[in-house]
Amino acid sequence: MPQDKRNIYKIAREARGLTQEAAAEKLGISDSSIRAYETGQRVPPNEVVELMAICYDAQHLAFQHLRETNSMYGSIVPAVPDCSVLEASAKLINRIYEFADSHSDRRLMRIAEDNVIDQDERPEFDAILEDLQEIVEAALAVKCARQGE
Repeated sequence: MPQDKRNIYKIAREARGLTQEAAAEKLGISDSSIRAYETGQRVPPNEVVELMAICYDAQHLAFQHLRETNSMYGSIVPAVPDCSVLEASAKLINRIYEFADSHSDRRLMRIAEDNVIDQDERPEFDAILEDLQEIVEAALAVKCARQGE
């Protein structure tokens, strides 16, 4: 993992206004462990990152950590943009309306009704999946959005 990517832990801690010492106490780990995670000397275990996400009120930290430390997760789960709850909600609703207005849901059902995706249907099916991926990404952004901005 590149050095600058490890700073996600420091960024999340500082955004919560915690010192390394206060964070270490809340997390039940040593100050030196926090420093090692934040300088890239060590990668924190998933259990510690889960606690960080809770203590720092930063759900996006868990998504970022998993995307950067697990290649399979990173290839399946979309990146979660850092944005406000208003921006994330607007994007989600817009993507849902675009999907509905284009009747992609009906096209998907037409393709799937025979339980076979043939070569002629594949390009349209793949395009529908891309639209659905954008909706999933937008929904994750709402889940992890910054509040109170």
